[in-house]
Amino acid sequence: MSTETPGPGIEVAVVTGLSGAGRSTAAKCLEDLGWFVVDNLPPELISTMVELGAQARGVITKVAVVMDVRSRAFTEDLSAIIKDLDAKGYRPRVLFLEATTDVLVRRFEHVRRGHPMQGEGRLIDGIGAERELLRPLREEADLVLDTSTLSVHQLRAKIEDAFGSDAAATTRVTVLSFGYKYGLPMDADLVMDVRFLPNPFWIPELKDQTGRDSDVRNYVLSQEGADEFLDRYHELLRLIGAGYRREGKRYLTLAIGCTGGKHRSVAISEELARRLADEDGMAVKVVHRDLGRE
Repeated sequence: MSTETPGPGIEVAVVTGLSGAGRSTAAKCLEDLGWFVVDNLPPELISTMVELGAQARGVITKVAVVMDVRSRAFTEDLSAIIKDLDAKGYRPRVLFLEATTDVLVRRFEHVRRGHPMQGEGRLIDGIGAERELLRPLREEADLVLDTSTLSVHQLRAKIEDAFGSDAAATTRVTVLSFGYKYGLPMDADLVMDVRFLPNPFWIPELKDQTGRDSDVRNYVLSQEGADEFLDRYHELLRLIGAGYRREGKRYLTLAIGCTGGKHRSVAISEELARRLADEDGMAVKVVHRDLGRE
Protein backbone atom coordinates (compact mmCIF):
# COMPACT_ATOMS: atom_id res chain seq x y z
CA MET A 1 0.00 0.00 0.00
CA SER A 2 1.01 3.57 -0.60
CA THR A 3 2.70 5.65 2.12
CA GLU A 4 1.34 8.94 0.79
CA THR A 5 -0.72 11.18 3.05
CA PRO A 6 -4.33 9.98 3.13
CA GLY A 7 -7.13 11.97 1.52
CA PRO A 8 -8.31 14.92 3.61
CA GLY A 9 -10.49 13.95 6.53
CA ILE A 10 -11.79 10.62 5.30
CA GLU A 11 -11.13 6.93 5.92
CA VAL A 12 -11.98 4.28 3.34
CA ALA A 13 -12.72 0.59 3.84
CA VAL A 14 -13.69 -2.10 1.35
CA VAL A 15 -15.61 -5.09 2.72
CA THR A 16 -15.65 -8.17 0.54
CA GLY A 17 -15.36 -11.94 0.75
CA LEU A 18 -17.33 -15.11 0.26
CA SER A 19 -21.11 -15.07 0.09
CA GLY A 20 -22.52 -16.23 3.42
CA ALA A 21 -19.37 -15.32 5.35
CA GLY A 22 -20.89 -12.35 7.16
CA ARG A 23 -20.70 -9.26 4.93
CA SER A 24 -24.15 -8.03 6.04
CA THR A 25 -23.19 -8.30 9.70
CA ALA A 26 -19.94 -6.46 9.00
CA ALA A 27 -21.83 -3.70 7.18
CA LYS A 28 -24.27 -3.21 10.08
CA CYS A 29 -21.41 -3.13 12.55
CA LEU A 30 -19.56 -0.47 10.56
CA GLU A 31 -22.74 1.61 10.38
CA ASP A 32 -23.00 1.42 14.17
CA LEU A 33 -19.40 2.59 14.37
CA GLY A 34 -20.24 5.71 12.37
CA TRP A 35 -19.17 4.61 8.89
CA PHE A 36 -21.13 5.64 5.80
CA VAL A 37 -21.78 2.25 4.23
CA VAL A 38 -22.69 1.59 0.59
CA ASP A 39 -23.61 -1.94 -0.45
CA ASN A 40 -22.71 -3.37 -3.87
CA LEU A 41 -21.69 -0.11 -5.51
CA PRO A 42 -20.34 -0.71 -9.05
CA PRO A 43 -16.53 -0.69 -8.85
CA GLU A 44 -16.20 2.18 -11.29
CA LEU A 45 -18.22 4.43 -8.96
CA ILE A 46 -16.18 3.81 -5.82
CA SER A 47 -13.59 6.52 -6.52
CA THR A 48 -16.38 9.01 -7.21
CA MET A 49 -18.07 8.14 -3.92
CA VAL A 50 -14.84 8.58 -1.98
CA GLU A 51 -14.08 11.91 -3.67
CA LEU A 52 -17.58 13.18 -2.85
CA GLY A 53 -17.15 12.10 0.75
CA ALA A 54 -13.81 13.89 0.97
CA GLN A 55 -15.50 17.06 -0.28
CA ALA A 56 -18.29 16.88 2.30
CA ARG A 57 -16.36 19.08 4.74
CA GLY A 58 -16.47 16.68 7.67
CA VAL A 59 -20.06 15.49 7.20
CA ILE A 60 -18.71 12.14 5.97
CA THR A 61 -15.42 11.04 7.50
CA LYS A 62 -15.58 7.25 7.02
CA VAL A 63 -16.76 5.46 3.89
CA ALA A 64 -17.12 1.69 3.67
CA VAL A 65 -18.02 -0.07 0.43
CA VAL A 66 -19.41 -3.61 0.58
CA MET A 67 -18.63 -5.56 -2.59
CA ASP A 68 -19.50 -9.04 -3.84
CA VAL A 69 -19.61 -11.08 -7.01
CA ARG A 70 -22.91 -9.55 -8.12
CA SER A 71 -20.79 -6.86 -9.80
CA ARG A 72 -19.54 -7.85 -13.26
CA ALA A 73 -15.79 -7.90 -13.83
CA PHE A 74 -15.63 -7.84 -10.05
CA THR A 75 -12.07 -8.75 -9.10
CA GLU A 76 -10.25 -6.99 -11.93
CA ASP A 77 -12.18 -3.72 -11.57
CA LEU A 78 -12.09 -3.68 -7.79
CA SER A 79 -8.37 -4.37 -7.62
CA ALA A 80 -7.73 -1.49 -10.00
CA ILE A 81 -9.95 0.85 -7.99
CA ILE A 82 -8.20 -0.05 -4.74
CA LYS A 83 -4.81 0.68 -6.30
CA ASP A 84 -6.13 3.97 -7.67
CA LEU A 85 -7.43 5.07 -4.25
CA ASP A 86 -4.14 4.04 -2.67
CA ALA A 87 -2.22 6.13 -5.21
CA LYS A 88 -4.39 9.14 -4.34
CA GLY A 89 -3.45 8.80 -0.69
CA TYR A 90 -6.70 7.37 0.70
CA ARG A 91 -5.05 4.09 1.67
CA PRO A 92 -8.22 1.93 1.73
CA ARG A 93 -8.33 -0.95 4.18
CA VAL A 94 -9.66 -4.18 2.71
CA LEU A 95 -11.59 -6.57 4.96
CA PHE A 96 -12.04 -10.05 3.52
CA LEU A 97 -14.54 -12.43 5.12
CA GLU A 98 -14.41 -16.17 4.56
CA ALA A 99 -15.57 -19.45 6.06
CA THR A 100 -15.05 -23.13 5.45
CA THR A 101 -17.09 -24.74 2.69
CA ASP A 102 -19.11 -26.97 5.02
CA VAL A 103 -20.09 -23.97 7.16
CA LEU A 104 -21.12 -21.96 4.09
CA VAL A 105 -23.22 -24.89 2.84
CA ARG A 106 -25.06 -25.09 6.17
CA ARG A 107 -25.69 -21.35 6.18
CA PHE A 108 -27.13 -21.35 2.65
CA GLU A 109 -29.28 -24.38 3.42
CA HIS A 110 -30.53 -22.71 6.58
CA VAL A 111 -31.80 -19.62 4.72
CA ARG A 112 -32.88 -21.71 1.71
CA ARG A 113 -31.14 -19.53 -0.82
CA GLY A 114 -29.04 -20.36 -3.84
CA HIS A 115 -25.45 -19.22 -4.25
CA PRO A 116 -24.95 -16.28 -6.68
CA MET A 117 -22.46 -18.35 -8.72
CA GLN A 118 -24.30 -21.65 -8.48
CA GLY A 119 -26.22 -21.36 -11.74
CA GLU A 120 -27.71 -24.74 -12.65
CA GLY A 121 -25.03 -26.59 -10.70
CA ARG A 122 -24.62 -27.62 -7.08
CA LEU A 123 -24.27 -25.22 -4.16
CA ILE A 124 -20.78 -26.52 -3.42
CA ASP A 125 -19.74 -25.75 -7.01
CA GLY A 126 -20.81 -22.11 -6.65
CA ILE A 127 -18.87 -21.76 -3.41
CA GLY A 128 -15.76 -23.22 -5.00
CA ALA A 129 -16.00 -20.96 -8.04
CA GLU A 130 -16.40 -17.86 -5.88
CA ARG A 131 -13.49 -18.83 -3.65
CA GLU A 132 -11.24 -19.18 -6.69
CA LEU A 133 -12.49 -15.90 -8.21
CA LEU A 134 -11.77 -13.98 -5.01
CA ARG A 135 -8.39 -15.54 -4.29
CA PRO A 136 -6.38 -12.53 -5.64
CA LEU A 137 -8.36 -10.11 -3.46
CA ARG A 138 -7.88 -12.30 -0.41
CA GLU A 139 -4.14 -12.25 -0.92
CA GLU A 140 -4.15 -8.42 -1.02
CA ALA A 141 -6.54 -7.90 1.91
CA ASP A 142 -5.40 -6.01 5.00
CA LEU A 143 -7.52 -8.17 7.30
CA VAL A 144 -8.89 -11.68 6.67
CA LEU A 145 -11.51 -12.98 9.08
CA ASP A 146 -12.61 -16.60 9.08
CA THR A 147 -16.13 -16.55 10.50
CA SER A 148 -16.59 -20.33 10.59
CA THR A 149 -16.57 -20.54 14.37
CA LEU A 150 -17.49 -16.95 15.23
CA SER A 151 -20.81 -15.92 16.70
CA VAL A 152 -22.37 -12.66 15.50
CA HIS A 153 -21.18 -10.95 18.68
CA GLN A 154 -17.64 -12.27 18.26
CA LEU A 155 -17.53 -11.05 14.65
CA ARG A 156 -18.77 -7.62 15.72
CA ALA A 157 -16.09 -7.45 18.41
CA LYS A 158 -13.33 -8.21 15.90
CA ILE A 159 -14.61 -5.57 13.48
CA GLU A 160 -14.89 -3.02 16.29
CA ASP A 161 -11.30 -3.74 17.29
CA ALA A 162 -10.13 -3.20 13.71
CA PHE A 163 -12.32 -0.31 12.58
CA GLY A 164 -13.72 1.32 15.70
CA SER A 165 -12.46 3.95 18.10
CA ASP A 166 -12.78 4.62 21.80
CA ALA A 167 -15.74 6.89 21.10
CA ALA A 168 -17.43 4.29 18.90
CA ALA A 169 -17.08 1.65 21.62
CA THR A 170 -18.85 3.86 24.16
CA THR A 171 -22.31 2.99 25.46
CA ARG A 172 -24.51 6.08 25.14
CA VAL A 173 -26.70 6.22 28.21
CA THR A 174 -29.83 8.35 28.50
CA VAL A 175 -31.16 8.81 32.03
CA LEU A 176 -34.83 9.71 31.59
CA SER A 177 -37.00 11.03 34.40
CA PHE A 178 -40.76 10.65 34.03
CA GLY A 179 -44.08 10.77 35.88
CA TYR A 180 -46.12 7.59 36.20
CA LYS A 181 -49.34 9.54 35.85
CA TYR A 182 -48.29 10.41 32.28
CA GLY A 183 -47.48 6.81 31.34
CA LEU A 184 -44.38 4.66 31.02
CA PRO A 185 -41.70 5.66 28.48
CA MET A 186 -42.03 3.45 25.41
CA ASP A 187 -38.31 3.38 24.63
CA ALA A 188 -36.94 2.55 28.09
CA ASP A 189 -34.58 -0.41 28.48
CA LEU A 190 -34.76 -0.35 32.27
CA VAL A 191 -37.39 1.29 34.50
CA MET A 192 -36.91 2.16 38.16
CA ASP A 193 -39.58 3.45 40.53
CA VAL A 194 -38.43 5.97 43.18
CA ARG A 195 -41.86 6.55 44.72
CA PHE A 196 -40.57 4.77 47.83
CA LEU A 197 -39.01 8.12 48.79
CA PRO A 198 -41.08 10.85 50.54
CA ASN A 199 -42.69 13.24 48.05
CA PRO A 200 -41.55 16.90 48.27
CA PHE A 201 -44.89 17.86 46.73
CA TRP A 202 -46.45 17.74 50.21
CA ILE A 203 -43.96 20.22 51.65
CA PRO A 204 -45.27 23.74 50.91
CA GLU A 205 -41.87 25.40 50.44
CA LEU A 206 -40.76 22.64 48.02
CA LYS A 207 -43.98 22.04 46.12
CA ASP A 208 -43.34 24.61 43.37
CA GLN A 209 -39.64 23.80 42.99
CA THR A 210 -38.22 20.92 40.94
CA GLY A 211 -35.61 18.24 41.41
CA ARG A 212 -33.09 20.55 39.77
CA ASP A 213 -33.35 23.02 42.62
CA SER A 214 -30.87 22.51 45.44
CA ASP A 215 -33.50 22.52 48.19
CA VAL A 216 -35.45 19.69 46.57
CA ARG A 217 -32.30 17.83 45.60
CA ASN A 218 -30.93 17.98 49.15
CA TYR A 219 -34.26 16.88 50.58
CA VAL A 220 -34.61 13.88 48.26
CA LEU A 221 -31.00 12.69 48.55
CA SER A 222 -31.04 12.99 52.34
CA GLN A 223 -33.99 10.63 52.76
CA GLU A 224 -33.45 7.20 54.26
CA GLY A 225 -32.66 4.69 51.55
CA ALA A 226 -31.81 7.25 48.84
CA ASP A 227 -28.04 6.96 49.03
CA GLU A 228 -28.14 3.17 49.43
CA PHE A 229 -30.43 2.91 46.39
CA LEU A 230 -28.05 5.04 44.29
CA ASP A 231 -25.01 3.01 45.37
CA ARG A 232 -26.58 -0.35 44.56
CA TYR A 233 -28.26 0.72 41.34
CA HIS A 234 -25.03 2.31 40.17
CA GLU A 235 -23.18 -0.94 40.80
CA LEU A 236 -25.85 -2.91 38.96
CA LEU A 237 -25.66 -0.54 35.98
CA ARG A 238 -21.89 -0.91 35.89
CA LEU A 239 -22.33 -4.66 35.39
CA ILE A 240 -25.15 -4.22 32.87
CA GLY A 241 -23.19 -1.63 30.89
CA ALA A 242 -20.17 -3.91 30.61
CA GLY A 243 -22.40 -6.74 29.42
CA TYR A 244 -24.12 -4.52 26.86
CA ARG A 245 -20.75 -3.49 25.44
CA ARG A 246 -19.72 -7.13 25.12
CA GLU A 247 -22.97 -7.84 23.27
CA GLY A 248 -22.50 -4.87 20.95
CA LYS A 249 -25.36 -2.79 22.41
CA ARG A 250 -24.39 0.86 22.17
CA TYR A 251 -27.50 2.64 23.47
CA LEU A 252 -29.16 2.33 26.87
CA THR A 253 -32.15 4.28 28.19
CA LEU A 254 -32.69 4.25 31.96
CA ALA A 255 -36.09 5.51 33.06
CA ILE A 256 -36.50 6.83 36.61
CA GLY A 257 -40.11 7.43 37.62
CA CYS A 258 -42.05 9.16 40.38
CA THR A 259 -45.66 10.33 40.51
CA GLY A 260 -45.45 13.52 38.43
CA GLY A 261 -41.88 13.52 37.11
CA LYS A 262 -41.10 16.81 38.85
CA HIS A 263 -39.26 16.19 42.12
CA ARG A 264 -37.93 12.76 43.11
CA SER A 265 -37.29 11.27 39.66
CA VAL A 266 -35.57 14.46 38.51
CA ALA A 267 -33.26 14.68 41.54
CA ILE A 268 -32.39 10.96 41.42
CA SER A 269 -31.81 11.06 37.65
CA GLU A 270 -29.43 13.99 37.95
CA GLU A 271 -27.43 12.31 40.71
CA LEU A 272 -27.36 8.93 38.95
CA ALA A 273 -26.16 10.56 35.73
CA ARG A 274 -23.43 12.35 37.65
CA ARG A 275 -22.16 9.04 39.03
CA LEU A 276 -22.39 7.21 35.69
CA ALA A 277 -20.47 9.99 33.94
CA ASP A 278 -17.37 8.91 35.88
CA GLU A 279 -17.53 5.40 34.40
CA ASP A 280 -15.23 4.43 31.55
CA GLY A 281 -17.06 3.48 28.37
CA MET A 282 -20.20 5.51 29.09
CA ALA A 283 -21.41 8.80 27.62
CA VAL A 284 -24.33 10.07 29.68
CA LYS A 285 -27.08 12.61 29.11
CA VAL A 286 -30.18 13.45 31.15
CA VAL A 287 -33.67 14.04 29.79
CA HIS A 288 -36.60 15.16 31.96
CA ARG A 289 -39.63 14.08 29.98
CA ASP A 290 -42.40 15.53 32.14
CA LEU A 291 -40.67 18.45 33.84
CA GLY A 292 -42.83 21.56 33.43
CA ARG A 293 -45.84 19.57 32.31
CA GLU A 294 -47.99 20.53 35.28
